[in-house]
Amino acid sequence: MATIKFGTDGWRGIIAQDFTFDNVRACAQAVADYVKGRGMASRGLVVGYDTRFASEDFGAAVAEVLAASGVKAYLCSKPTPTPVISYSIVARGAAGAAIITASHNPALYNGFKYKPEYAGSATPEVTAELERRIAEAQAKGHLEQMPLDEALAKGLIEYIDASTPYLEHIARLIDLGPIREAGLKVVVDSMHGAGAGYLKSLLDGGRTAVTEINAERNPLFPGMERPEPIAPNLSRLSSMVKESGASVGLATDGDADRIGIVDERGTFVTQLQVFALLALYLLEARGERGLLVKSRTTTSMIFRLGELFKVPVVETPVGFKYIAPIMIRENALIGGEESGGFGFRGHIPERDGILSALYLLDLMVRLRKSPAQLIDYLYSKVGPHHYDRIDLPLPQEEHPAIMARVSAAHPATLDGTRVAHIDGEDGFRFRLQDGAWLLVRFSGTEPVVRIYAEAASAERVKRLLAEGRKMAGI
Repeated sequence: MATIKFGTDGWRGIIAQDFTFDNVRACAQAVADYVKGRGMASRGLVVGYDTRFASEDFGAAVAEVLAASGVKAYLCSKPTPTPVISYSIVARGAAGAAIITASHNPALYNGFKYKPEYAGSATPEVTAELERRIAEAQAKGHLEQMPLDEALAKGLIEYIDASTPYLEHIARLIDLGPIREAGLKVVVDSMHGAGAGYLKSLLDGGRTAVTEINAERNPLFPGMERPEPIAPNLSRLSSMVKESGASVGLATDGDADRIGIVDERGTFVTQLQVFALLALYLLEARGERGLLVKSRTTTSMIFRLGELFKVPVVETPVGFKYIAPIMIRENALIGGEESGGFGFRGHIPERDGILSALYLLDLMVRLRKSPAQLIDYLYSKVGPHHYDRIDLPLPQEEHPAIMARVSAAHPATLDGTRVAHIDGEDGFRFRLQDGAWLLVRFSGTEPVVRIYAEAASAERVKRLLAEGRKMAGI
């Protein structure tokens, strides 16, 4: 059996190689034992899944193990976005949720996420406890399972539609009426994932027209390397926006906890720009105040907005499991990461691509600006910031050598500018004297090395990325 380790958000593996029914059942047993050990078994667990190959079957296997352990499973009746499943924890007062999803990974992958009772990403302490219990379950071998039909008859498994309470909650967070009546032309790319239909159902009924693409389930994710809402995977959305004269293009990833934006010209709006726009929306358009939480790979524009609006900013390692506890403890206004995942006060301490999309549309309506105009407006306040990232395959045998090269690098300058600070926490980051930065980081969910850069011009970003690649020797 594979050694199961949780990355930045859950465990992911190649289907039938690592991600097997036996390993998934071991994860389910660990979660059952964990909630029982905390005296929360009577609250039950939500079990959800995405649109990947056999996800519903893996979800049913989880529910059967929970039922055999005496923990009621609220099993989603259809593929469901991660934020919708997470909100269901709160709506039902459940002990947590087990979710079958590999989020944005390629089609060969599936994964297992656990969301505790607070409905956010599990902390490192929780995942360490789960990993220990998973190893015990694997060592035990045979795990008890209650057949689905029997568990349904006994009330230990109950089918649920998690969307209804979620949609009602969203309608309380944002006034959808002005967006519906704004007359926008919106193209939504669900990337063949679990978010299909949500934005259309929320916005239907007025002058705004919503067109969906890639809304049908297809576990192969054709036409894209992976269901990740970044520029290389959104060529069809970009073309559709330009050809139809749409106001904006919106994309959600495989489990709809991330958002991608294409402006009215078909140009991709980077995740860093989106984060800054969302923070600006909450701070200026809605007049709210509170802590801003950012991961280390995302934009320095958040620091500038913190200065302008006199609110504190906290930076964390990569992963919402680090952001969520701070959001809970400090009642933070927004938490965000470079991957396009953002969480909001008043909701759950979890990324939500659907709500992020609605907030961006609301910003367009309130300020009466297109996405491109919003970027110009943002830059008028914080100055120009450009960003890009490259992902490079990381063969296991080359990992130590690449790590050694990067950790040994102490350049005095990068792209002709003095390096002001170097830190090695969760990757290797080089901050330059003029505010630009370069970061080389090894992924926690897949065998890739990621190189990130942010600077005042797109040309400078390209040069910094080339410097990072040269540094890694790839």
